[in-house]
Amino acid sequence: MTFTVLMARNVQKCFKFITGPQTTRKMSSKLAEEDLKVTDDCVKRLEAICDKDEFLRLCVESGGCSGYQYKFELDRTIANDDCVLENQGIKVVVDTTSLNYIRGSTIDYEQQLIRAAFRLIRNPKAEDGCSCGASFSIKID
Repeated sequence: MTFTVLMARNVQKCFKFITGPQTTRKMSSKLAEEDLKVTDDCVKRLEAICDKDEFLRLCVESGGCSGYQYKFELDRTIANDDCVLENQGIKVVVDTTSLNYIRGSTIDYEQQLIRAAFRLIRNPKAEDGCSCGASFSIKID
């Protein structure tokens, strides 16, 4: 393992210890509004690509140009530590650890000539990021 991977794992362990035990919950619309927003473009794209039992999973992993990266994927399984956001018939699922890194952000779907992708925008916990918007560093207060 590389030093960066070991360091990232230690940071995640420390973060879990500091934040204490997390409870599993289904986010109400009031909490969803405060925790995570979804743009209309994101909702439209998810309606077009998701089967009835699929949803968008967002997680934060160590890596990328700036230290952490966003990972979007379609999934069908909800784990015990997941938070579920339901909006206009679509679901977005985020594990509780990742939610701590993105709370207050907005998920968007952006379509350009060179690429089309889901993106996390306006993350109040991010200080810097790479030019493509896929990775970020944590803002330390």
